[in-house]
Amino acid sequence: MAASLAAEQKSAEVTNWSGRIGWVVGLGLFVALVYWLMRQGWKWRGTLQSDLPELPESPSEPGAAKLRMSGRYHGSTTAGQWLDRIVAHGLGTRSRAELTLTDQGLDVVRPGADDFFIPRAQLVEARLDKGIAGKVLAEGGLLVVTWEHGGKQLDSGFRSDRAAEHAAWVEAINTMNNAVTTEGTAR
Repeated sequence: MAASLAAEQKSAEVTNWSGRIGWVVGLGLFVALVYWLMRQGWKWRGTLQSDLPELPESPSEPGAAKLRMSGRYHGSTTAGQWLDRIVAHGLGTRSRAELTLTDQGLDVVRPGADDFFIPRAQLVEARLDKGIAGKVLAEGGLLVVTWEHGGKQLDSGFRSDRAAEHAAWVEAINTMNNAVTTEGTAR
């Protein structure tokens, strides 16, 4: 009896096409409005951060590479505030990244996004962390480089394709920073 009852049941025919089309169009407009508001918020954040100067470009003669790494750039934030994303000058754009550490500084090449260079004197420290705005990983899964630009300290997050490389990067950048500090006090 239940089988014959189920066989006889059908979905009700759609008789109110204009009502359904109205709901679909309304939902589409709502999604478009939310997307537009998110884009406006991103642009407004960039306007608020417009006091940040242009990013340094790589020197023509960067010197010999101490370390190289390929991986992902996950973004930059105000130092110590892992949720305060910096979007000015393309720093908020996630991308693939090729990092090269030389005696002159850290060169960040990003296909499809703006490249930038962090001069050695502006490198503050490097550490392993678990997150930066929009990306949270296991403890120590993210290489965070703190650097100074335009009177502000920024944290930039990178993840190598081979996470075991992170410790060598932390040691190399912090050693470079200590050498700069020692040179500065010796004068």
